[in-house]
Amino acid sequence: MPPETPTNGPADLELVTRARAGDVEAFAALAARHEQAVYSLARRMLQHDHDAEDVTQQTFLSALEHLQDFRAEASFRTWLMRIATHAALKVIRKRRGLDTVSLEEATEPDGADGHISHPDYIADWSQSPEELAARRETRRLLDEALAALDENHRVVFLLRDVEGLSVRETAEALGLSEANVKVRLLRARLALRERLTRAFGDPARQVVRAPHHHD
Repeated sequence: MPPETPTNGPADLELVTRARAGDVEAFAALAARHEQAVYSLARRMLQHDHDAEDVTQQTFLSALEHLQDFRAEASFRTWLMRIATHAALKVIRKRRGLDTVSLEEATEPDGADGHISHPDYIADWSQSPEELAARRETRRLLDEALAALDENHRVVFLLRDVEGLSVRETAEALGLSEANVKVRLLRARLALRERLTRAFGDPARQVVRAPHHHD
């Protein structure tokens, strides 16, 4: 996970304490420290620069308004990511003309059967999707693949594998169980692997999954 606090600055909790006491510069330092991570998450969720900028601004306005509610049960960064995720999901639902729902409802656990479908196209691939995310030349392809995921799986992958939150922190950010995060993360990775394998896999070693036969 990326370090939360730069070595040349005070810890987040110290800045939060100072900001609660009315130190505007302390909150500005927190915003400067985490703004890029919040924007990056919002941009990948929403696929739109202006909407991502609005969500980023709303995230920090909400954080400032509710700073007294931060209890440090999770890191300040995780708390911000939860606010940003909730704000981005609201934008998504407004785009679709759906009623705004709570974060918990928006991330309702999947079906009780726990079934994980297997990809239709598999090839030998030495790098995982999260490793590919760090390579500049693959960012565009990864963003396109992420855009094709449904939002519930996309946000789990973004928080866990792109933003670097742990499974526990991702669960806290989304209001899900750790088990549900793991299932959604696996499904997201499989879906991304199937899509990106066509670009990065070795066609000579591909395996096409046989169709299921139902009685």
